[in-house]
This record gives sequence, C-alpha cells and structure tokens, in this order.
Amino acid sequence: MTLDREQVLRSAAALLTRRSTATMDEVARAAGIGRATLHRHFAGRDALVRALEDLGIQEFEAALDAAVLDEGTAEEGLRRLVAAVEPVAGLLSFLVSENQLFEGDEVNDGWNRLDARVSAFFRRGQERGELRIDLTPAWLTEALYGLIGTGAWAVQVGRVAGQDFQYMIVELLLGGARRSVEE
Repeated sequence: MTLDREQVLRSAAALLTRRSTATMDEVARAAGIGRATLHRHFAGRDALVRALEDLGIQEFEAALDAAVLDEGTAEEGLRRLVAAVEPVAGLLSFLVSENQLFEGDEVNDGWNRLDARVSAFFRRGQERGELRIDLTPAWLTEALYGLIGTGAWAVQVGRVAGQDFQYMIVELLLGGARRSVEE
C-alpha cells in the first residue's frame, strides 16, 4: 500500500488545527497509519510542521491566485480573498501559532512571498484612495492574518457560526481600514 503523503498531511492538519498539542501517535492514528510509518516520512514533529508549513503556503498562494486581487475594488478583492482562504484558515492559524517557524534564520521564504503579495494589495487600495493611508500595508496584512486565525478558532470552538466567518473578518477589517470622507 502506497502512503499518500498529502492525505497524511491533510489528516495531520485537520487534527492539529483542532488540537495543536496532539502527539505524533495521535497524528498517526488520525491519518490511519502506524507511528513508525509516520516517522519514516516525518522524522519528528518539527519535520511534520515544516511539511505542513509548505502545504499551508501552497494553499494560501492558491487562495491569493483565486482571489484575483488586481481586479475590482479593494473591498471586492478582500471579500474574494477571505472566501478563498476560509477552507484552510485553521491550518494557517495553527502555523502562525507555531513559534519555531519564525525563530532564527530558517524562516520559509514562502511567508515573505505571501506577505509581499498581501501588502501590495493593501498598498494598491491605499493608492486608489479606498483604504486609509495612516495604517501601513504591513500592519493591514498582519491584522488580516490575525482576523483569519481568530475567526477560524472562533468557528471551530462554536463561538461564531461558520456562515459568519467571511462577513465578520471583512467587516471588521474594512470598518477600521476604510478611508473616511472627513479625512
């Protein structure tokens, strides 16, 4: 039987987004494989998290591509982006909370690519007069990531209805980022 690495990663992601402290034994059970098999493919939790990081970056890049951020207004682009990222929001939230991903010089270059794309989107919105200019694109990017992660967690634990995920994130971010007429 051939091990489907992507299926193992998706099973691990599903478990770890619900229980970030799950053990490798629990990850193996969730994937329907033995611990030894899991360890042959991922030498330990760090290796598994690094593979999940690559998957998360791929998924977020695909969401950015699907959102076609260059088309329409900043609000329309943001709505498309949040809708496209919603299916992987839990994984992204888990990855952001895994501090070892951001320590030292070993930060995956994929995060820099994602940050640059999202920041460029916010910058375009500012240049077109659609978004406030007193908030930096980097800050708006971090705020978006924070709202996506918090939204995913709130839905997961039942504090917020899943159908409200997109609305809450976009409205809260834009409510604070929209340029007011009085400026």
